[in-house]
Amino acid sequence: MILTSIKSVGIILRPSTPELKTMFLETKRIFESRNIEVFIDHISGGMIDVMGEPFEMMCSHCDFLVTVGGDGTLISAVRRVYPFQLPVLGIHAGKLGFLADLDFNELESFVDKLLVGDFRIDDRVMVQATISTKHGIREVVAFNDIVLTRPSISKMIRLETYVDGRNFNTYYGDGVVVSSPTGSTAYNLSAGGPVLFPNTNVFALTPICPHSLTQRPVVLPGHFEIEIKTLDANALVILDGQEMIKITHHDTVHIKLAQSGAHLIHRKEFNYFDVLKEKLGWGN
Repeated sequence: MILTSIKSVGIILRPSTPELKTMFLETKRIFESRNIEVFIDHISGGMIDVMGEPFEMMCSHCDFLVTVGGDGTLISAVRRVYPFQLPVLGIHAGKLGFLADLDFNELESFVDKLLVGDFRIDDRVMVQATISTKHGIREVVAFNDIVLTRPSISKMIRLETYVDGRNFNTYYGDGVVVSSPTGSTAYNLSAGGPVLFPNTNVFALTPICPHSLTQRPVVLPGHFEIEIKTLDANALVILDGQEMIKITHHDTVHIKLAQSGAHLIHRKEFNYFDVLKEKLGWGN
């Protein structure tokens, strides 16, 4: 994706953090001093007593979004902005994240680079699910992962899984993680799954605390599709650890890579392996 002109930008702040008002006002000053109009999501605006716009309206007249917070704020924004296909720039208001790599102190100099095209946009695949229940069909997307898990800590869950229409496995344990490459360093990694380079066209299927030690993570090509049925009375589908959907016996979840991806704005010098080394402590 190419960002050819910048006339307006939308801002999203980390929820429940009113102290970010100072950062917002400075961000607004930086963009407006360069003749870029600034809008803020009405939820973020309400948090800091600033007039905002409904998210969809804001997206309809912005060239890209800026999130101020951390990876969670950026992930939520990416999922919500998916229908609009806008690029997202993540500014971390704390520790360096895997995704929000720009420090707030670097924003002003980076905006100058944006205006002369000295930046890059990484296209990241997203995961799409079609959830079929007796109440109807629902289409959802996730940036990091789609997790099917048990609704109660006291019971394990059985999940019958098909890959490209063929019976593949029945998982018995705490559930499974279907992870995008970007999400491979999130829940997938904690569950023992592999680290995937974020620009690859694959996804991982990783069991969570399986009852059998023979159950192992699997990396699948991007053109494959997964169908999962719960064999128990209730289960949960969790999107990026942020949104939860209840399913019941024999409801089906069809999962594949989404037709369109996410678009992350980065500095040209951003290096994924440097982030891995710092966050995971490699080479120390």
